[in-house]
Amino acid sequence: MIPSIRLYFLLAIAIPIALLLAMLVNQQTSIIATVLFDGLIIGLGIIDALRVKSHLVQVTRHPLHRLSIGRDNLIVLSVRSANQTAKIRISDSYPLEFDVSQALLEATVNPNTNEELTYTIRPQNRGEYHWGDIQVRQLGNWGLAWHDWKIPASEKVAVYPDLVMLKELSIRLTLENSGTMRRLQKIGIGTEFAELREYNIGDDPRSIDWKATARRSRPVVRVLEPEREQTLIILLDRGRLMTARVQGLKRFDWGVNAALSLASAGLHRGDRVGVGVFDREITTWIPPERGQHQLSKLIERLAPIQPVLLEPDYVGAVTKLVNQQTRRALVVLITDLIDVTASTEMLSALARLAPRYLAFCVTLRDPLVDQIAHTSTVEITPAYNRAVALDLLAQRQIAFAQLKQKGVLVLDAPANQISKQLVDRYLQLKSRNQL
Repeated sequence: MIPSIRLYFLLAIAIPIALLLAMLVNQQTSIIATVLFDGLIIGLGIIDALRVKSHLVQVTRHPLHRLSIGRDNLIVLSVRSANQTAKIRISDSYPLEFDVSQALLEATVNPNTNEELTYTIRPQNRGEYHWGDIQVRQLGNWGLAWHDWKIPASEKVAVYPDLVMLKELSIRLTLENSGTMRRLQKIGIGTEFAELREYNIGDDPRSIDWKATARRSRPVVRVLEPEREQTLIILLDRGRLMTARVQGLKRFDWGVNAALSLASAGLHRGDRVGVGVFDREITTWIPPERGQHQLSKLIERLAPIQPVLLEPDYVGAVTKLVNQQTRRALVVLITDLIDVTASTEMLSALARLAPRYLAFCVTLRDPLVDQIAHTSTVEITPAYNRAVALDLLAQRQIAFAQLKQKGVLVLDAPANQISKQLVDRYLQLKSRNQL
């Protein structure tokens, strides 16, 4: 039994009654009357709480499945009332590490009614978490006391990379895919032979197949389409710089989201996609394959990986990649850099990939550095911070300029925007046949 506010209010009424009786009658009579009154109220409260047991609500939590990091994940509780109106309070035992929209759920449910109560949680770290039981309080019909009980609902739930983003991206790519490929074929852009057909007015004369034309005695052109089965290799750094938090998530988490987004785009475009995760060595290697089953494999393999406080070995990672991947491929390195001096090894490693491979360096910038750099101030400390931020950005630009001189593609974007910009850049490379 948990007393309600109404019960406390009734108990408080006994105080002025006792004072009044003490003045009009005597103190002993006042004490006896107060005890009897309070005893009656408490007894009624106990009876009220016990009577709730005859019409308790039923509460169940919808299956949690997999949660997405950095997203508001919806949690649904179903409530089924008995033959009486039920005023309830529900506290779900979510992991304390999560940000929650509403810790206590309150509702009044009509008799014989099903109702859904919802709240959202936002995980900031990947991994497996324990979800506890459901604590329920139901108010008695007289409003004097709550009946409190626990519903067993313990379970484990896994927090994955941003699956919501991947689903949205998959829908977008599916809608764009057929129209994009038809458009590219129509304008004759491509490198892979598709078919022979008769020459039509407006066709590029350079596409005429002269041998086929001689055999058929009429002009025949070669139809080319973008090459589909190309190879995309993603190298994901999990070293020291990737442990820093940016916009609430570790930089490595933004990197995992970007890697999976790029992999999804590549698989939708028919490419073979592989991923390597490295620090002092390549700790995880997923060989290139085609098909949507590869995306599921990538999600399961990357989900439990965490960044470490180690300096990454870029040269070692690239060397192992070159030994394993003999055919030409687009190699995307997802990492971060500070300045030219600190990133000398990375610059050297990426230079080794050209011209055999198409090297692409993707860095995850902290938006806070941009904000500090572009905020004018006259105060000493903020002005010093701004000078440091401007110097960091300038050093990055010098490093990127050196990469571009060596034939390396570069994308530097805020960590929370990197996934979309990376996918868009990849689709541009595909449409221009730069792979």
